[in-house]
Amino acid sequence: MADYPRMIAVTGTVEPAPRRVRGEVGGRLVFDTVNALYVWEWPNYPQYYIPLDDVDRSMLVDEGRVLRSRRGPAQGHALRAGTVDRPNAAKVYGEGAQAGLESTVRFEWDALDAWFEEDEQVYVHPRNPYTRVDALRSTRTVRIESAGVLLAQSSAPVMVFETGLPTRYYFDRHAVDFTHLVPSGTMTSCPYKGNTSGYWSVRLGDEVEPDRAWTYDLPTRQLLPIAGLIAFYNEKVDVVVDGVRLERPTTHLVR
Repeated sequence: MADYPRMIAVTGTVEPAPRRVRGEVGGRLVFDTVNALYVWEWPNYPQYYIPLDDVDRSMLVDEGRVLRSRRGPAQGHALRAGTVDRPNAAKVYGEGAQAGLESTVRFEWDALDAWFEEDEQVYVHPRNPYTRVDALRSTRTVRIESAGVLLAQSSAPVMVFETGLPTRYYFDRHAVDFTHLVPSGTMTSCPYKGNTSGYWSVRLGDEVEPDRAWTYDLPTRQLLPIAGLIAFYNEKVDVVVDGVRLERPTTHLVR
């Protein structure tokens, strides 16, 4: 059994999104709406479905394809903004769609250059309204090991509790043994924390274990306590909390 709370939304759930949502391609505004819908295509997070009336239809190019999903049939569209073409960018739902989704558009996240909730850019996917993310300083002693080698230890870690994910343990840099870490060029994004500013692989002898640790130098304001701290994938290292070795979780590798 997981030792953290699971997601509660059921696949297929549709709820109103109270935020102003905008999307841009090629410097042009594709849509601007205060009537977006959250649609859970799987339990972990929703996607935005945008009312067709709030979309700049001149940018939609009908590809002549009927696409079918659990939410009903949709017409496949590309996006065009000047010289920028994005094929397979959008699904326009009409007659026969799931109740409440008629005359909405589901855009592929990566087909747009930028998404905004109100006036803040959001990355990867919409923020789940049922997800809570807290960063709390703790006095529990946490050790990170790999193959018996100590990588980090602290009695003042910051613990990040995020719905649906195992607890992440963030360490001040002086608590991390960088002699075993090798900088990596990887960069990832999180809708709750922002963009990572550094990744490290773990080197033990001749073996290199890729992308085991990361940091956010400039996280979102809600997660400022983790700024500049280092965290490790629980799934790929051994975590010992107050002398108790934790079982490695089985999750999608999300920070």
